[in-house]
Amino acid sequence: MAREGRRGGRAARREARGRAEIGMLPPLERRLPVYEILDEERLERLHDASMRILEETGIAFQDGEALALWRAAGAAVEEQRVRIPRALLLELVARAPSRFTLHARNPARSLEIGGNRTVFFPSYGSPFVRMFDGERRYGTLEDLAVFHKLAHLSPALHGTGAVTCEPVDLPVPRRHLHVTLSAIRHSDKVFMGPVTAPERAEDAVRMAGILFGEGFVAENPVMVSLVNCNSPLVWDGTMLGALRVYARAGQPVIVSPFTMAGANTPASVPATVAQLNAEALAGIAFAQLCRPGCPVIYGNFLAAVSMRSGAPMAGTGELALMNLMIGQLARRYGLPWRSSGMLTGSKITDAQAGYESAFNMLPILLAGCNLVMHSAGWTEAGLTVGLAKFMLDAEQMAMLHRLGQGPRFADFEAAVAAVAEVGPGGHFFGTAHTREHFEAAFFMAELFDNNSFEQWQAEGARDAAGRALEAARARLAAYEAPALEPAVAEALLAFVRKREEHLPEGGE
Repeated sequence: MAREGRRGGRAARREARGRAEIGMLPPLERRLPVYEILDEERLERLHDASMRILEETGIAFQDGEALALWRAAGAAVEEQRVRIPRALLLELVARAPSRFTLHARNPARSLEIGGNRTVFFPSYGSPFVRMFDGERRYGTLEDLAVFHKLAHLSPALHGTGAVTCEPVDLPVPRRHLHVTLSAIRHSDKVFMGPVTAPERAEDAVRMAGILFGEGFVAENPVMVSLVNCNSPLVWDGTMLGALRVYARAGQPVIVSPFTMAGANTPASVPATVAQLNAEALAGIAFAQLCRPGCPVIYGNFLAAVSMRSGAPMAGTGELALMNLMIGQLARRYGLPWRSSGMLTGSKITDAQAGYESAFNMLPILLAGCNLVMHSAGWTEAGLTVGLAKFMLDAEQMAMLHRLGQGPRFADFEAAVAAVAEVGPGGHFFGTAHTREHFEAAFFMAELFDNNSFEQWQAEGARDAAGRALEAARARLAAYEAPALEPAVAEALLAFVRKREEHLPEGGE
């Protein structure tokens, strides 16, 4: 979308920077076919079940303004419970765009969300961290800056994220200001906005206006935020307030039920999906009541609950099936879709973390997900973000980016001709084709070790986590903050200082 009237000054300099080499992989344009696990009859059964939940059981909206909007739109409202006729619901959902552009302050890092595009965002919301010393402790603003810098430097991460870890050294009422400022200062990728109170969402919109210009923000998505439904069937006032702020500002929101299958949903894969679908669609429809046509993303967070311990589980076959089913539903409604990638219940970066994360992530790619959150760093069911796992996961996203592109035939004939050149019993190391293509022919992980035992031992016998931490040190030592105009930087700092004067140092 053209930026009318802003071709000189700040906008021109941003565009010039965008033409420079930025070291970010473009959004993945998937060449793999999506995996359709449901036939038409079962897809419609899920859809119909979701409609019946909303029409007959209803869903709670714990917010007076939301209830008034639903009542005016024609829904049946009884106290806080809203029963939504399917015709009304689907009419509202159809107003949401199937794709949109999410603008970064570096235009070359802007993202198209929807269609056959997939983008990867880092972990989100962990109160604890494991950094270079490997100790589990509460996160700080300094830790958050480390993750924002590494997200900026990771080619396959398309967004900086926001609260990768909670900076608990800051008072809660002021924390969102510094989280947003850190994401803006340390990366020129797309960032996320706070949702812990409507006024905090308003602060983020104002900060975006300082960064991009208020006129540009009024007409263009520049950040994405995440609101969670309290399953089963409750949208609370805090989430609705933040959703309303962002929707009216034209800023996209991921509308995402927080699903613990078997605990806050039935102990059934298809019934869990039917309930999740009802919750997500109700939130998406509400966004359209706030501002028709505002961009939204159909979201889900999935975990299953162990019936032995009650603990959340990741990377199970049932969760894979749910992601495949949800992907089909999102496409049925013509909505961009978000899921959660490298999830694990493991407390450290070990074999369990690798197995669960990989098994969770691959079906999400095959299901056609558009925005994958928690793509780097997630451990301990989200309670802890791990630095070593962040690095390893980010590299795995680069490998998945290659997989998602499908087979490449551009050099096929030249490669086949090399077979005739070498003939029986030879090798291909010296052929012209190999010399020209060896660097890009196969994905080569930098953090995995494929050398001989003797070489591995001579280099210190380090495991993958150790190599990841060493790579993090090297990247941080070479990090250079992306350019931010001094006047803009000062205006952002001044806004933060002014807001802090009016916000308490304690409380929630």
